[in-house]
Amino acid sequence: MTDPRTSADLLFGTNLVAMVTPMRPDGAISEPGLASLVDHLLATGCDGLVVGGTTGESPTLTDAEAARLVGAVAAQAKGRARVIAGVGTYDTAASVHRAREAEAAGADALLLVCPYYSKPTQAGVVAHCVAVADATELPVMLYDIPARSGIAMEASTLVELADHPRIRAVKDAKGDLFEAMSVMARTSLAYYCGIDELNLPYLACGATGVVSVVGNVVADRTAELIRAVRAGDLDSARSIQGSLIPLTEAIMRTSQGAIMAKAALTELGVIPHATVRLPLLESPPPHLRRLTDALATVAVPA
Repeated sequence: MTDPRTSADLLFGTNLVAMVTPMRPDGAISEPGLASLVDHLLATGCDGLVVGGTTGESPTLTDAEAARLVGAVAAQAKGRARVIAGVGTYDTAASVHRAREAEAAGADALLLVCPYYSKPTQAGVVAHCVAVADATELPVMLYDIPARSGIAMEASTLVELADHPRIRAVKDAKGDLFEAMSVMARTSLAYYCGIDELNLPYLACGATGVVSVVGNVVADRTAELIRAVRAGDLDSARSIQGSLIPLTEAIMRTSQGAIMAKAALTELGVIPHATVRLPLLESPPPHLRRLTDALATVAVPA
């Protein structure tokens, strides 16, 4: 069997960042902020740009905004990184529509979250994912995040979906390392860690790469982490992961990843505003102080 990591490197990249969606104070998408963010991520070693995912506040984006984001990021990236469009919703028809719109806008791949709120059966999850995968010619990364979707993609479901020629990878935010290893052993699905706190263990267990929220700020460090694990240098990998603990805690374990990543990028001058859309609220002062302290512990690229 061909190593799934090899083909996934080409389809999706390895050091993926779950991009925030920069916004103006009035809540409209900030085109200058978006261009600046893409340039920052490319300069710091990101080779996969995930647009309109959870961290991009996907539930608040209109169809037109989602497609416009993909087009703007693809135009700014100019082929220097893969553009992966988040297209998942709780409505299969809407997800199919977003997938087709993303393909037309220039996406290289799709990110498809397990349908949330509706809580379908596992057979329904399979039917939903197949319908979206059949809708375009783009490779698909499944997104398994039961804490948000309300249900998990069971191992048997992932194994079944792996038979589809365009379903090629999983962003795993479930945190079950044994199940991940089991599915990797039984299929050609490439795994990407979707939990920043567990990037190192996932990579050590055979994951291809990461889809990182913290990478909005320090994609250079996640790139170093991936390289160290692939080279078998676990001492260096542990040192890198350890150095990122304060920042990871500040971004992922205070209010919410999208909120804190925007606050960090604003603090660094990458985007002009930390605006988020309701029901999210901007970071309160105690969280901002913790974030500022954490940013001081890492060498953040200018």
